[in-house]
Amino acid sequence: MDFVQRTIDLAMQNVEEGGRPFATVIARNGEIIAESANQVAQTNDPTAHAEILAVRAACRKLGTEHLTDCDIYILASPCPMCLGSLYYCSPKRVIYLTTREDYAPFYKDDRKYFELETFYDEYAKPMGERRLPMIQQRHQGAIAVYQRWQALNAR
Repeated sequence: MDFVQRTIDLAMQNVEEGGRPFATVIARNGEIIAESANQVAQTNDPTAHAEILAVRAACRKLGTEHLTDCDIYILASPCPMCLGSLYYCSPKRVIYLTTREDYAPFYKDDRKYFELETFYDEYAKPMGERRLPMIQQRHQGAIAVYQRWQALNAR
Protein backbone atom coordinates (compact mmCIF):
# COMPACT_ATOMS: atom_id res chain seq x y z
CA MET A 1 0.00 0.00 0.00
CA ASP A 2 1.31 3.46 -0.92
CA PHE A 3 0.51 5.47 2.22
CA VAL A 4 1.87 8.70 0.72
CA GLN A 5 -0.47 8.46 -2.26
CA ARG A 6 -3.39 7.49 0.01
CA THR A 7 -2.77 10.63 2.09
CA ILE A 8 -2.76 12.79 -1.06
CA ASP A 9 -5.89 11.08 -2.39
CA LEU A 10 -7.79 11.65 0.88
CA ALA A 11 -6.85 15.33 0.90
CA MET A 12 -7.77 15.80 -2.77
CA GLN A 13 -11.12 14.07 -2.29
CA ASN A 14 -11.80 16.33 0.70
CA VAL A 15 -11.02 19.44 -1.37
CA GLU A 16 -13.33 18.22 -4.16
CA GLU A 17 -16.11 17.78 -1.57
CA GLY A 18 -15.67 21.32 -0.20
CA GLY A 19 -13.32 20.50 2.69
CA ARG A 20 -9.85 21.74 3.57
CA PRO A 21 -6.63 20.41 1.97
CA PHE A 22 -5.31 18.21 4.77
CA ALA A 23 -5.31 14.46 5.44
CA THR A 24 -3.69 11.86 7.69
CA VAL A 25 -3.06 8.13 7.37
CA ILE A 26 -1.87 6.01 10.30
CA ALA A 27 -0.22 2.72 9.40
CA ARG A 28 1.20 -0.22 11.33
CA ASN A 29 2.88 -3.28 9.88
CA GLY A 30 1.93 -2.31 6.32
CA GLU A 31 -1.77 -1.84 7.15
CA ILE A 32 -3.86 1.31 7.55
CA ILE A 33 -5.04 1.54 11.16
CA ALA A 34 -6.93 4.83 10.73
CA GLU A 35 -7.24 7.71 8.31
CA SER A 36 -9.04 11.00 8.06
CA ALA A 37 -9.29 14.15 6.05
CA ASN A 38 -9.68 17.51 7.77
CA GLN A 39 -13.34 17.95 8.77
CA VAL A 40 -13.32 21.52 10.12
CA ALA A 41 -15.47 23.01 7.33
CA GLN A 42 -17.91 20.10 7.30
CA THR A 43 -18.45 19.95 11.07
CA ASN A 44 -17.88 23.57 12.15
CA ASP A 45 -15.41 22.11 14.68
CA PRO A 46 -12.08 23.96 14.69
CA THR A 47 -10.41 20.96 16.33
CA ALA A 48 -11.47 18.51 13.60
CA HIS A 49 -8.03 18.48 11.99
CA ALA A 50 -7.05 15.35 10.09
CA GLU A 51 -4.29 14.43 12.53
CA ILE A 52 -6.56 14.76 15.58
CA LEU A 53 -9.36 12.69 14.01
CA ALA A 54 -7.03 9.96 12.77
CA VAL A 55 -5.17 9.73 16.10
CA ARG A 56 -8.49 9.42 17.95
CA ALA A 57 -9.67 6.67 15.62
CA ALA A 58 -6.37 4.76 15.79
CA CYS A 59 -6.25 4.91 19.58
CA ARG A 60 -9.86 3.71 19.87
CA LYS A 61 -9.18 0.87 17.44
CA LEU A 62 -5.98 -0.23 19.19
CA GLY A 63 -7.27 0.39 22.73
CA THR A 64 -4.34 2.58 23.71
CA GLU A 65 -3.24 6.19 23.84
CA HIS A 66 0.23 5.22 22.57
CA LEU A 67 0.91 4.72 18.87
CA THR A 68 4.59 3.88 19.32
CA ASP A 69 4.58 1.19 16.63
CA CYS A 70 2.76 3.29 14.02
CA ASP A 71 3.85 5.58 11.20
CA ILE A 72 1.73 8.68 10.71
CA TYR A 73 1.54 10.25 7.25
CA ILE A 74 0.33 13.84 7.07
CA LEU A 75 -0.09 16.05 4.03
CA ALA A 76 1.60 19.09 5.57
CA SER A 77 3.80 19.98 8.50
CA PRO A 78 1.47 20.07 11.52
CA CYS A 79 -0.04 23.04 13.29
CA PRO A 80 0.81 23.38 16.99
CA MET A 81 -2.42 21.64 18.09
CA CYS A 82 -1.72 18.66 15.86
CA LEU A 83 1.97 18.64 16.71
CA GLY A 84 0.98 18.39 20.37
CA SER A 85 -1.29 15.42 19.65
CA LEU A 86 1.51 13.71 17.72
CA TYR A 87 3.89 14.12 20.65
CA TYR A 88 1.26 12.77 23.03
CA CYS A 89 0.60 9.59 21.02
CA SER A 90 4.35 9.13 20.33
CA PRO A 91 4.35 7.36 16.96
CA LYS A 92 7.40 5.59 15.56
CA ARG A 93 7.68 8.44 13.06
CA VAL A 94 5.71 11.16 11.30
CA ILE A 95 6.08 11.55 7.56
CA TYR A 96 4.93 14.94 6.23
CA LEU A 97 4.62 15.57 2.51
CA THR A 98 4.87 19.35 2.29
CA THR A 99 5.54 22.37 4.51
CA ARG A 100 3.39 25.36 5.33
CA GLU A 101 5.95 27.56 3.56
CA ASP A 102 5.44 25.52 0.38
CA TYR A 103 1.65 25.60 0.45
CA ALA A 104 1.20 29.15 1.84
CA PRO A 105 0.84 30.76 -1.63
CA PHE A 106 -2.16 28.52 -2.30
CA TYR A 107 -3.98 28.36 1.04
CA LYS A 108 -5.28 31.01 3.44
CA ASP A 109 -7.01 30.52 6.77
CA ASP A 110 -8.92 33.59 7.98
CA ARG A 111 -9.08 33.48 11.76
CA LYS A 112 -8.90 36.33 14.23
CA TYR A 113 -5.69 35.26 16.00
CA PHE A 114 -4.31 32.73 13.55
CA GLU A 115 -2.10 33.65 10.62
CA LEU A 116 -0.12 30.92 8.95
CA GLU A 117 2.93 33.13 8.57
CA THR A 118 3.13 34.22 12.22
CA PHE A 119 1.55 31.48 14.29
CA TYR A 120 4.70 29.69 15.38
CA ASP A 121 6.18 33.06 16.36
CA GLU A 122 3.10 33.68 18.51
CA TYR A 123 3.62 30.35 20.26
CA ALA A 124 7.14 31.34 21.30
CA LYS A 125 6.05 34.63 22.92
CA PRO A 126 5.37 34.91 26.66
CA MET A 127 1.64 34.57 27.42
CA GLY A 128 1.14 38.29 28.07
CA GLU A 129 2.59 39.26 24.68
CA ARG A 130 0.46 36.99 22.51
CA ARG A 131 -2.31 38.33 20.27
CA LEU A 132 -4.81 36.02 21.95
CA PRO A 133 -5.73 37.67 25.26
CA MET A 134 -4.75 35.29 28.08
CA ILE A 135 -5.19 36.18 31.74
CA GLN A 136 -4.18 33.92 34.61
CA GLN A 137 -6.64 33.84 37.50
CA ARG A 138 -4.95 31.86 40.25
CA HIS A 139 -7.11 29.71 42.51
CA GLN A 140 -5.93 27.10 45.02
CA GLY A 141 -8.77 24.82 43.96
CA ALA A 142 -7.00 24.31 40.65
CA ILE A 143 -3.92 22.87 42.34
CA ALA A 144 -6.13 20.70 44.57
CA VAL A 145 -7.23 18.80 41.44
CA TYR A 146 -3.59 17.87 40.73
CA GLN A 147 -2.91 17.04 44.36
CA ARG A 148 -5.88 14.68 44.33
CA TRP A 149 -4.65 13.06 41.11
CA GLN A 150 -1.25 12.51 42.71
CA ALA A 151 -2.83 10.97 45.79
CA LEU A 152 -4.90 8.58 43.69
CA ASN A 153 -2.03 7.69 41.37
CA ALA A 154 0.95 7.52 43.76
CA ARG A 155 2.94 4.35 43.42
